[in-house]
Amino acid sequence: MTVLKTSLRNFLAHKGRMALSATAVLLSVAFVCGTLVFTDTMNATFDKLFANVASDVSVGPKENDDAQQTGRPATVPASLREKLARIDGVAKVEPSADSRQLTVVDGRKKSLSPTSGAPTVGANWDEGAKKSVEITSGHEPHGPAEVVLDSDTADKHGVKTGDALRVIAAPGDFTVKVVGIATYKTTNPGAAVFYFDTPTAQAKLLGSTDEFSGYGLTAASGVSDEQLKERVSAALGSSAGDYALRTAAESKEENKKDIGSFLDVMKYALLAFAGIAVLVGIFLIVNTFSMLVAQRTREIGLMRAIGSGRPQILRSVLVEAVLLGVVGSVLGIGGGVALAVGLMELMGSMGMKLDTSELTIKAATPIVGLTIGVLVTVLAAFLPAFKATKISPMAALRDAGTPADGKAGKVRAAIGLVLTAVGGLALAGAAQSDDAAAGSGMLALGVVLTLVGFVVVGPLLAGFVVRVISAVVLRAFGPVGRLAERNALRNPRRTGATASALMIGLALVAALSVVGSSMVASATEQLDKSVGADFIVQSENQQPLSPAVVKAIKSAGHVEHVTEYTVVNAKITTPDGRSGTQRLSAVTPTYADDVRAETVEGDLKDAYAKDAMSVPEGFAKDHGVKLGDRLTVAMVDGRTAKLTVKAVTSDDTSIDKGAMYTDIATARSYLPAGKMPLDFMVLAKAADGQTKQAAAALKASVEDYPQVKVRDQSDYKKLIQDQVGQLLNMIYGLLALAIVVAVLGVVNTLALSVVERTREIGLLRAIGLSRRQMRRMIRLESVVIALFGALLGLGLGMAWGTTAQKLLALQGLGVLDIPWPTIIAVFVGSAVVGLLAALIPAFRAGRMNVLNAIATD
Repeated sequence: MTVLKTSLRNFLAHKGRMALSATAVLLSVAFVCGTLVFTDTMNATFDKLFANVASDVSVGPKENDDAQQTGRPATVPASLREKLARIDGVAKVEPSADSRQLTVVDGRKKSLSPTSGAPTVGANWDEGAKKSVEITSGHEPHGPAEVVLDSDTADKHGVKTGDALRVIAAPGDFTVKVVGIATYKTTNPGAAVFYFDTPTAQAKLLGSTDEFSGYGLTAASGVSDEQLKERVSAALGSSAGDYALRTAAESKEENKKDIGSFLDVMKYALLAFAGIAVLVGIFLIVNTFSMLVAQRTREIGLMRAIGSGRPQILRSVLVEAVLLGVVGSVLGIGGGVALAVGLMELMGSMGMKLDTSELTIKAATPIVGLTIGVLVTVLAAFLPAFKATKISPMAALRDAGTPADGKAGKVRAAIGLVLTAVGGLALAGAAQSDDAAAGSGMLALGVVLTLVGFVVVGPLLAGFVVRVISAVVLRAFGPVGRLAERNALRNPRRTGATASALMIGLALVAALSVVGSSMVASATEQLDKSVGADFIVQSENQQPLSPAVVKAIKSAGHVEHVTEYTVVNAKITTPDGRSGTQRLSAVTPTYADDVRAETVEGDLKDAYAKDAMSVPEGFAKDHGVKLGDRLTVAMVDGRTAKLTVKAVTSDDTSIDKGAMYTDIATARSYLPAGKMPLDFMVLAKAADGQTKQAAAALKASVEDYPQVKVRDQSDYKKLIQDQVGQLLNMIYGLLALAIVVAVLGVVNTLALSVVERTREIGLLRAIGLSRRQMRRMIRLESVVIALFGALLGLGLGMAWGTTAQKLLALQGLGVLDIPWPTIIAVFVGSAVVGLLAALIPAFRAGRMNVLNAIATD
């Protein structure tokens, strides 16, 4: 009980010093709890939605990952409806006709598709639709010229009843009038949804009134879902294998799988960054307790002198850590809920409306948050607590605040150097690896070992690196600069630990910057080297180009030629007897001019002759394929062809790496018209000297199709740069949490250091150091520590990024590009961060009363 009272009194006495450490715990726990609450709420919301729309038993087309991308969804025959209705136990059969392969355009030729990546869905208005939405304005759709859309899409784009819309789908374009607005009963998953009457959905979305997307069956009273599924399977007999039969529970699980993969990626990515923040927080807590123990040396010595045993001292410090962990964790749990609400609002701005009234906080979430916060704090405080037990009773007679060990131990330095050396060898091995999988494993090992090595050897590095930085940065400030240098060198372990927290975040920033910059530079080089076409035409929503779009592009003026590009799925049997489904790039012969693919054997132009093809170098080696061999190519949903290998392409590229080419006319000759996949890209070459005119003509030709973008090579390079940049900015934003915690560590170290050096500061002021010089000394000390951490982090990160790029080179991304402007900006920014972190500690040091400071015990 005495230990608890002592710990509580010390905790409250130093509550100001504990505040920043508690903030680190708070941020770490908040990130973990916020992630869990957000993903649990998302899962619960979608569970509710899927449960509402699921039929007792659904009958749909069998899934086929190798199906040709025709722009039309897989279907089941309409004639199946009567057969299902006659099955004993079926109370109702509801046919569905829906597609995600469409674009809807308003009267201003603006696409109504979501910009968040969510789909645009066209569906028939039926009982199933009424389970998830209700019409809040207008009426149900009747006839081929009417449509109902969801309220979120209508509000976002200012669409009202009576407006005319144009629907662009694979079977053809058609115009409809908005006759109703439907509001979701639970949540809008972010999609733009358009409802048509059933015959219109069949004819305009599926391409035939003889087909449906599937059927929803309602079980009769007393018949379970499982029983009904068994009866349907029995009634279908041998043809049951051609369909996907699911109960409501199975449909719900299948739908959850689709959204669950996205949520899992988001969940684990956020938790990974939370883990980084926790790791950085550990350094802050270790430093805090190390300095508190050092400042209380006399107090602990006195406790030992009056009879306190080492276990009591250990418990006393650890109880303080538990209190810190509990306070930080409780606040963090609340912060996590607020963070989850913020994430829900962010998703809402992207089109996914999540109701905060459905916020889901499972019992496990606060338990996990509290456990992590307390456990991490106690583990981080254990080493300082253990050191406190070694304080002898004689320490009561010595000055407090004197570092017990100002130099890095030789054993620690040796361990750090060994870990760093082994990690460096692992990175070198990864860079030299010819196998991406093995190289990735060595890269991961190298990253971990070098990181741990730098953390361990940090105090040793501090003695050298800080002196170098000081010689460049501090010497200009005269005696004040030298004092700041000596303060930073006074306790290498403390300086190393403080800098290590900043090092971790900046190392990741540097590594990702190198990888991202190298990816952009590599892709740009490949474009310059390989792409001869002037224009690249693609759909922004990743959907194939409809025949009407391709026809419009071909009719554009000032164009020398247009190259079509699509992908055909086929089962290819090689001379060694092995077979497997491959993606065959079917293009028009001008593709050989538009994309200059290098060959190791043959001429690529010959691969576009009738019944000819090319294979990539790796495939040829693996299967013993030689020039002139005839491969058996069974087109999925089509006939079998015998194609002659006329060229072997090099694998030393990132554009179409591993592609097999054939003439698009050859593919069409073996596939029925309805099974030929649509073009997903078109390349265009301007007539000689008419590039500007061709660009204008091509853009005018697709003006009615806002989802289609015409880009020249510079536009395409910018697109790649923007995509990589957006991803990096998102990651940098998440890493900012770790950097914020690291900055708190600098603030905490300086604040406690100022308290520790109170008498020293008083003496310096007494012998003539002005308040301004005192503040400058503290700020310069902070800048040196921040620059030390930045130098280590950026150097380590560039080593990681360079190694990662060597592995990417195996995938054709062979250009190493160090983004020096970013690296320099981060280094300079670190000095600014150090300056800002020192503002409050420097202000407090400057305001100290000289006599009181000198008299401090």
